[in-house]
Amino acid sequence: MLPALVVALGTCLPALYLLLRAFDAEPAQLGEIVFRQRNLLLLLNTLKLVAVVLVIGTLIALPAAWLVTRTDIRFKKILSFLMALPLAMPGYVMAYALLGISGYYGFVRQWFGIALPPLHGLWGAGLALSLYTFPYLFLNLRAAFLGMDPALEESAQSLGRGRSEIFRRIILPLLWPALVASWLIVGLYVVGDFGAIALMRYEVFSYAIFTQYSGAFDRTYAAWLCLMLLVLTVAVLCLQRVVTRNMRFASTGTGIPRPARPIALGRWAVLAWAFLVMVVLCSLGLPLLVLIHWMRLGLPEMDLAQLGRTAIGTLLAAGPAALLTTTLALPVVLLTLRHPGPLSSLVDRLAYLGYATPPLAFALAMVFFSLQAAPVLYQSYALLLFAYMMSFLVLAFGPIRLALLQIGTRQEEAARGLGSTPAQAFVRVVLPRRCAGRLPQAACSFSSWSSRNCRSPIWWLRRDMEPWQ
Repeated sequence: MLPALVVALGTCLPALYLLLRAFDAEPAQLGEIVFRQRNLLLLLNTLKLVAVVLVIGTLIALPAAWLVTRTDIRFKKILSFLMALPLAMPGYVMAYALLGISGYYGFVRQWFGIALPPLHGLWGAGLALSLYTFPYLFLNLRAAFLGMDPALEESAQSLGRGRSEIFRRIILPLLWPALVASWLIVGLYVVGDFGAIALMRYEVFSYAIFTQYSGAFDRTYAAWLCLMLLVLTVAVLCLQRVVTRNMRFASTGTGIPRPARPIALGRWAVLAWAFLVMVVLCSLGLPLLVLIHWMRLGLPEMDLAQLGRTAIGTLLAAGPAALLTTTLALPVVLLTLRHPGPLSSLVDRLAYLGYATPPLAFALAMVFFSLQAAPVLYQSYALLLFAYMMSFLVLAFGPIRLALLQIGTRQEEAARGLGSTPAQAFVRVVLPRRCAGRLPQAACSFSSWSSRNCRSPIWWLRRDMEPWQ
C-alpha cells in the first residue's frame, strides 16, 4: 500500500499543477481556448501519427520476436541485443539521421552524388519514431513468447490445426497483454515526444505545447493542451481495460514448463536474415553512419573531458533511477493483480497519467510544488530521481505484469498452503521463475529512457548541472 500511495501522490502533482494553470484564464476566454479549430487539427494529426507508429513498429517487432524465440536461427542472444539497442539512440537522433541522408547536403549526396528528396511530415516522423520505439514492442513480445507453454500449441497440432489457425486462436490471444501494454507505452510516448516531431516539422499536441511554453509564454493555453492530452490518455486507458478484462493467460494444467521446440526455417532462413539485417541497418547503422559523417568534421575540436563528465552524469541519473523505478513498480503491479479493487485500479491508471504528461509540463509541476511544499528539494538530485520515477514508472509495468499473468496464482497458493508467508512464497516461487528474468529487462528499458534530455525534465529540474544540458 505504501508504494501505491507514493505513486498516487506523485502522479497527481502534474495534473493539479495543470488545473491551477488552466483556470487562470478568465471564464469568457475558456470557451475560446478549448474549442479552437486548431485543437481539432492537432488531435487528428496526433492520432494519425500514433496509428502510423504502432502499425510500423508492430510489423517490425512481432516477426523479430518470433524469429529469435521460436525458430532455429543462430546468434539469438546477439540478435536480441541488437533489437533492443536502438533504445540507446534518442528519437531526435533517429529523425536527424533520416533527414541527414536526404536533401542536397545530405549524407547520400555527399558520398554518392545522389540527392534524395527530404523526408518530412507525417511519414517522416512516423518512420523515425517507429525505428526508435519498436524495441519496446520487441522486448515485451519476446518475453511473452518465452513465457508461453508449448503444450498448448502441441495439443492444437495433435488435433489437426494448421499453423495459421494456431497463431490466430492460441498464440495471438496469449500475446494480447504484451501487445496492449506495448501499444499503450509507445502511443503515449508518441503523444509526448517533441524532438523528432519538431525536426520533421509535423504539428501535433506536443509541438504546440512546447511552442506555447517557450515561444509565446502562454502557459494557460499550454496547460489546456496538456489537459486535453490527459483526457485522451484516460480514454485510452478505459479502452485498454475493456479489451483485457476477464482474460486468462496462465496455464492451469499440471505439466512441467519447458522451452518450445525450435521451428526449422529451411529455405526461409535467407529471408529471415535479410529482414533482421535490414532492421538493424535502418535502426542502428543509419544513425551511426550519419553521426560519423558529421563527427569527422567536428572531432578535432571535441572536448573529451566534457564528454566524460556528460557520460558520468548520465550514468548517475539513469542507474539509480532504473533501480528505484523497477523496485517501486513491482509492489504496485502485485497490488493491482493480486488484490484488485478500486484503489489498485486507480493507482494503475494514475501511473499512466504521469507518463502521458508532456515532459516540460511535468518538470514545471515538480519545480512548482517543490518551491511551495519543500524548497530544500528545489534543483536537487532527489527531486530529479523522483521525477524520473513518477514519469517512467509504467515502462516497468509491462514485463512484470506479463510475467505475473503467465505464472498465475496456483503455485503461490500451494506454497502458502505449506506454511510459507506471502513474502516467502513470492521470493521462493514467483521471483525465481518469472520476475527475475523480467526485472533486468524493465530496468534496461527504463534506463534507456531516463538518459534522454529530449523526453526527460533534466534541464528544468537541475539547471545548475552544466554537463547535462
